[in-house]
Amino acid sequence: MKTAKTDILEIAYCQSGPDDGWPVVLSHGFPYDVHAYAEVAPVLAAAGAKVIVPYLRGFGLTRFLSKQTMRSGQQAALGADVIGLMDALGLETAILAGFDWGGLASCVASALWPERVEGLVSYAGYDIIDVERQRHAFSPSLEQAMWYQHLFQSERGRECLRENRHELCRILWSQWSPNWSFDDNTFLRSAAAFENPDFVDVVTHSYRFDFGLEEGDPALAALERKLSNSPKIVVPAVTLDGTQDPLKPGGTADHANMFASYHEHRVYACGHAFPFETPEAFADAVLTIHDRAA
Repeated sequence: MKTAKTDILEIAYCQSGPDDGWPVVLSHGFPYDVHAYAEVAPVLAAAGAKVIVPYLRGFGLTRFLSKQTMRSGQQAALGADVIGLMDALGLETAILAGFDWGGLASCVASALWPERVEGLVSYAGYDIIDVERQRHAFSPSLEQAMWYQHLFQSERGRECLRENRHELCRILWSQWSPNWSFDDNTFLRSAAAFENPDFVDVVTHSYRFDFGLEEGDPALAALERKLSNSPKIVVPAVTLDGTQDPLKPGGTADHANMFASYHEHRVYACGHAFPFETPEAFADAVLTIHDRAA
């Protein structure tokens, strides 16, 4: 485990592969952690990649540098953290890859700072949030799957996450990946990251901001305005879908028009925890992007 300081965070991260390898940043989601890439990172490292797997803000050993910094979980913050980490590590460019919050962070960084991104792997699709759309209802089946987001809008939900974070997050793992038979050790290894002192604040702010019910960090307002225009992603991209993911009914193949460069969409029989469930496919997508950039 290593750490690197940005303007606002000390980011903890795992690194593998040669120091002079081609850089790739693998970002995890909620409620997961760096162990989501335990079987992906070695494949990429063996192929010559310098693999960086950071703990997102609010997870693991990543910490805010100041008590005064807003514990924001909004999309612009997550994307800016990726670029900040690259700056701290002296990486001019990198391949970005992620799922859930990590896919969001990777898409945001690719859309706002394309000159820093060699290519993108995203589960699922164009994963930039349309906050205005989030103010309105989705289909009842999707609203049911999003129950945790509704719960987090209230102080009752904050209390539930604070007092029962392991039980709540384990329910999400099971519901989102119905055919993945993970064991206790696998979950508990990742659940240790949820003990971060900022975990509850960052998570609840993220979903309240996404629903348009809580203000974002004023320092990120200009970036959020850019994202509200749904900027197209102009870097080469491979997008991934899991057919058993209740959060992505019907998949994201219809996002193709949001990618203005090389784009390939791949579909697999798995759930939401894609790199856990189908690590070979995730690694292969990253290698595809690397081969195109080489």
